[in-house]
Amino acid sequence: MASKGITGNASSRSTPLSAVQERTVGAALELFARHGVAGTSFQMIADALGVTKAAIYHQFKTKEAIVIAAAEDELARVETAIEAAENEASPALARDVLVARIVDLAVERRRMEGSLLGDPVIVSYFSHHEPFRRVMDRLYRVLMGDDAGPDGRLSAAMLTAAIGGAVMHPIATELDDEALRSQLLRLARRFLDLPT
Repeated sequence: MASKGITGNASSRSTPLSAVQERTVGAALELFARHGVAGTSFQMIADALGVTKAAIYHQFKTKEAIVIAAAEDELARVETAIEAAENEASPALARDVLVARIVDLAVERRRMEGSLLGDPVIVSYFSHHEPFRRVMDRLYRVLMGDDAGPDGRLSAAMLTAAIGGAVMHPIATELDDEALRSQLLRLARRFLDLPT
C-alpha cells in the first residue's frame, strides 16, 4: 500500500517532508504493516526503495524519526477529514461526513493500524504532542456536537475505538474493504443516531 502523500493542514506536521522523505515514509509504512515497527529495519526500508542504507540515514537519522513522520502523515489525514466535516452546514451533516471519512481512513489503512497505533514510540510521541491533542479536540467536538458532557464524550471515545479496533480484529480480516466500509459506516451512523 503506497503512501498517497502528505495531505491536510500543515499544523499537524512539525516540518514538511521532501519528496524523497515521503517515498521513504511510504515504503516504511508498507513494511510496518507487514512486519510491525520493531520488525522493520533501516536495511529493509533501503531495500524496498532500491537505495543504500546510508541514503535512508541521510533523510532520517533514526527509525523513530521515520515512525514519527508516518504518524504525522496519519494525523494530517485525520485533520483533512475534520476540515471537510467542519465545512458542513449543520452539526448532523458534519458528524456524518466525519464518520464517513474516519471509516474510509481506517479501512484504507487497516493493515497498518495496529502496527502504528500500538507502537510505543508513537504512543509516547502523541501523548506529548500538542498538535495531536488539538486535532483530537476538534474531532471530538464535531462528533459530540452540543453534548460535551460525559455521555457525549464516552460515545465519541467508544465510536472511534470501535472503528479502529474493528478494522484490525481477526474476525474482520476476511471481509473485503468495501464490505467492511459499508458495515462500519452503517453501524457508526446507527450509533450516532444519524440517517442511514
